[in-house]
Amino acid sequence: MPVSNTTAQYGSVAKVFHWLTALGIFLVIPLGIIANDLPYDTAEELAQKAWLFSLHKTVGITIFFVALARIVWALTQPKPAALHPDRKEESLAAETVHWLLYGSLVLVPLSGWVHHAATEGFAPIWWPFGQNLPLVPESNTVAEAAAGLHIVFERVLILSLLLHIAGAVKHAVIDKDGTLSRMWFGAGKAEGKEAPRKHGLPAALAIVIWAAALGIGGTLGVYQKGSVAAAVALQEVESDWQVRDGTLAITVQQMGSAVRGEFATWTAQIAFDDTVTEGVAGNVTVEVAIASLSLGSVTNQAMGADYFNAEAFPTAQFTADILNTADGYVAEGTLALKGVEQPITLPFELTLDGPLATMEGSTTLNRQNYGIGDGMTDENQLAFDVVVNVALTAQRGE
Repeated sequence: MPVSNTTAQYGSVAKVFHWLTALGIFLVIPLGIIANDLPYDTAEELAQKAWLFSLHKTVGITIFFVALARIVWALTQPKPAALHPDRKEESLAAETVHWLLYGSLVLVPLSGWVHHAATEGFAPIWWPFGQNLPLVPESNTVAEAAAGLHIVFERVLILSLLLHIAGAVKHAVIDKDGTLSRMWFGAGKAEGKEAPRKHGLPAALAIVIWAAALGIGGTLGVYQKGSVAAAVALQEVESDWQVRDGTLAITVQQMGSAVRGEFATWTAQIAFDDTVTEGVAGNVTVEVAIASLSLGSVTNQAMGADYFNAEAFPTAQFTADILNTADGYVAEGTLALKGVEQPITLPFELTLDGPLATMEGSTTLNRQNYGIGDGMTDENQLAFDVVVNVALTAQRGE
């Protein structure tokens, strides 16, 4: 069997690429479907889901590089002559499907890879080259868009694959020609009648199909996913110090990786006397819209009943006195979260610049105290400690 292609059949390299790619596709698609449908409410379920997703991603990245090598090889090789050059419409359809297959074999794993790189934590790729991609930030917006693209390109790949298989079956069963034998090992030769002509119409049609698929995906809203529960609208508060900007973030350890999230919607009612040098200098009440949390790929899971249960408990509230102590400022009070109240101490640094005050503080909570993730009892899967970071700039009211 020749290594390179001839006018009669494909060479051994092209055949290895073809069947290796086919094996990868028939493995990676079921893996993705199964992993996506599995629950992950307990440590055991999360471990199984993460393992399957890691396998899915690793196989997908392998397909990506095999597809690139296959495309490069195909560009350097002659294509076997057409067996039925007179069937112009059939040949055009076959060439278009080939373009869709080649492109999808790159676009599907690449979009999945971008989604992975833009998302913190959960199910790493099994290789030693890191989990990030150049120019791809860790961003929930980027991750959601890439996930939507992954779904659209995957559907195009599946449709193209089914059409490709249907064509192969037609050639083998109805036409009884040598089309399928050209791509099988040790098969006889099938001489073509005319060398394939190179033109851009099949590629152009493939681009039109991809564009149509992307448009349909946009209509269906696959590029932006909402959370399980919509964030409640918080009422504006009257405050002696008005927050101008700030962040309220949490960091959890999942599967050994730090996953950071932020609450987009929260209010702070602050009363503070900067002339107090010791003792109670004021008080603060912070209300948080739980469903405004963005926590990477596990955002929707975090909103569920086993975790924050945002539908039943849409807000959390932190009420505390502001104390000026010998060791610095401390907000000491209670956090009401998911129907549970627990004492909380939040030390923070404060910088005053005329009417502006800038603070940064951090504290650590135990999620078990609030009944969050009770089924996750293995800290290797999801750590008990959750770090809360607050940073804001407030202006004194007149």
